[in-house]
Amino acid sequence: MRIGNLDGSNRSEDLIQLLRPENQQTLTGSRKMKNWWHYHKWYVIAGMFLLAAACSLFGNALGIFTKSPDLQIAYIGKTVLPQDTVRAMEQIFASLAGDYNQDGEILVRVHQYISDSQTADAETTYYQYASEITLLGDIAEAESYFFLMDNPQSFQQEHQLLASSDGNCPGQADYSVGDKTILWSDCPILSEAEAGSYTETAAGQTVTGNNQEILAGLYLGRRCFYNEKRTEHADECSALWDLLYSCQANVQE
Repeated sequence: MRIGNLDGSNRSEDLIQLLRPENQQTLTGSRKMKNWWHYHKWYVIAGMFLLAAACSLFGNALGIFTKSPDLQIAYIGKTVLPQDTVRAMEQIFASLAGDYNQDGEILVRVHQYISDSQTADAETTYYQYASEITLLGDIAEAESYFFLMDNPQSFQQEHQLLASSDGNCPGQADYSVGDKTILWSDCPILSEAEAGSYTETAAGQTVTGNNQEILAGLYLGRRCFYNEKRTEHADECSALWDLLYSCQANVQE
């Protein structure tokens, strides 16, 4: 029996010679890299995607990739505000605020918390419960400086958080809101600002309206601080409150 030019007697010895490393082709560095990439490229690509996803997840969770707002407003009401109305309100306050955090952009963020909704369906009840829990977190972390409410008496009765006209927390038995809130329609700086219209689709029907009409009956208040934890840029927000409060006072005079 013959294999190539090998006879039977020397076959085993010659095969060993052929399989020795010095008789195999030596790969250059570039050839080795190409060979490695050919067999491992999909592992590398998959790993890159997983790493990017993990970075995005943790970055968003820690707020690394999210711009920090200069001003935050908590809306507490029985119904959800249309998104067009929220955006209009954010733009109005952005025109009044400043770049408090010095990041080159004035950013206002409105958080919506639904409370005392008259709708009794399970989905709305669950959403309201989740909103109340999130609102408590907002209050505890001092995220929002301003509160926009359709029922300030109920909010003050439950949380006693609205500051007096001098910025201090109310007395133990003080649940009043008269000197602690601004009716939107009574402040020309707010009520006369360009707010545009909203468009909503509900139950298959499209509804449009004026954003100022929705905001007109809402009350704006500012929070007080019972401990050392304060809202970011609280001093700048306080100055904005003084401007809005004096605007209302001038109208009432």
